[in-house]
Amino acid sequence: MNNIDQISDSDMVLDIHSKGDYPSDALSNFYPHAFELDGIACASMEGFLQSLKFSDCERQLFVCGLDGKNAKEAGLNVDWRSEQALYWRGLSIDRHEKAYQDLITRAYNAMFTNTAFRDALQAAVEYNLDHTIGLDDPRETILTRAEFIHQLKRLQARL
Repeated sequence: MNNIDQISDSDMVLDIHSKGDYPSDALSNFYPHAFELDGIACASMEGFLQSLKFSDCERQLFVCGLDGKNAKEAGLNVDWRSEQALYWRGLSIDRHEKAYQDLITRAYNAMFTNTAFRDALQAAVEYNLDHTIGLDDPRETILTRAEFIHQLKRLQARL
């Protein structure tokens, strides 16, 4: 699957998707870029994000250790939307508060220590990043399309 659309000679868009070509696939939250946050091992960003749906610390640790589809499936039937609350290490975090954005930023900073993730970011610097399958409403997703792209661009600026 080719995830590169050329709009003009100098304006190429890379649509990030787990089934895309490199570096699209390697920038997906499903990709197994291992990192550690607050002493907790995460197998992928998707594992971390899905773990936020669980108030139970043991279940959260388990989900952090998953990548890709397995992580997504682990969090599919968890109702976090009605309360708009997510959890990290036993603490409830309102999805719409700055503390949540700070946690997401810390997680992406932690993943930035992964060499393969940094390499994928570097390989994508010439592209405008997009994630067309992402959702835009923060009440419906734990990471909006805009939040995701913002984190990637923020880290690309650090390269």
